[in-house]
Amino acid sequence: MTLTHDEIVALPKVVLHDHLDGGLRPATLIELAAEIGHELPSTDPDELASIFAQNANSGDLVKYLEAFAHTTAVMQSEDNLRRVAREAVVDLAADGVIYAELRYAPEQHVAGGLDLQQVVEAVQAGIEEGVAEAAEAGYGIRVGALLDAMRHLDRSDEIAALALVNRGTCCVGFDIAGPENGFPASNHSVAFAALRAAHMPVTIHAGEADGVDSVSDALFQGARRIGHGVRIHEDIEGLDTDEPVLGIVARHVLDQQIPLEVCPTSNVQTAAAPSIEGHPMHALRDLGFAITVNTDNRLVSGVSMSGEFAVLVEAGWTKEDLLEATMAAAWGAFLPYEERGDLAELILEGYGIEL
Repeated sequence: MTLTHDEIVALPKVVLHDHLDGGLRPATLIELAAEIGHELPSTDPDELASIFAQNANSGDLVKYLEAFAHTTAVMQSEDNLRRVAREAVVDLAADGVIYAELRYAPEQHVAGGLDLQQVVEAVQAGIEEGVAEAAEAGYGIRVGALLDAMRHLDRSDEIAALALVNRGTCCVGFDIAGPENGFPASNHSVAFAALRAAHMPVTIHAGEADGVDSVSDALFQGARRIGHGVRIHEDIEGLDTDEPVLGIVARHVLDQQIPLEVCPTSNVQTAAAPSIEGHPMHALRDLGFAITVNTDNRLVSGVSMSGEFAVLVEAGWTKEDLLEATMAAAWGAFLPYEERGDLAELILEGYGIEL
């Protein structure tokens, strides 16, 4: 039975891969840009959103990335960071998200004079305000932050230390983002060693713009989850046959149930997958990989969690498939074991499954 739009929105969701600077409200971006004199491609919210979506679907990575120059430009003050974080939480909650991990790179938000600690505190304040606002509207959501270091720059040791200092207060984990190809996770081995020594949860972008070696490197550095990870299929011979043969890396990811933070629409836009219908996530799911569904960049890609669920349903996913992916995300969340169990119970209840 096909799920309706309202039924999809009502389903409890968990998003583990959502970039704060990729999910601003168009109207907010326009307002904040006007305040600082930053020029945008359009000052009409619908048109601006359409332009970003067209660029994302153009197949031109340069055009895809243009949006981030605009969003980060307005995210350089405490007030603006708080507002963007608050609105992100409210929007996710209204879309049925009950747990989210929002990721951002503190080093990209210091051009206005804030230091790194002020950045993380401003974002956390916004998150808390968003949770409270969502609650007033009748939505229950919990949100943690992931601190990103930029893999093509050299501040990862500093950002790792920042994450450790703010563990349990302003962040739940660490990530590296930015251009994957040519910038392996091992370039930041000192930062990852410090994080491993402190048992800090780590996720790493890998297997999107680069292949299986990138995933292998991320795992070696201590990644508990893989951001995207869809190119793990390149380590599987006969993926769509009755007897696929898994390579060493794919076998490890499957056997250890390493969650893959799959972002269906974004993966198609960045050419990590040929189409939604031809996305390797379907075959990987059938093999038992821990597939989770995520947005990546809600504004830039023109998506929502409900929208991603909808395109997967159109591609043949059932309600049970959505539940399986959501449960995988819940158990892969950077939360204490008991709290992941509580989250899993909420999901099952939301799917009408009695415990």
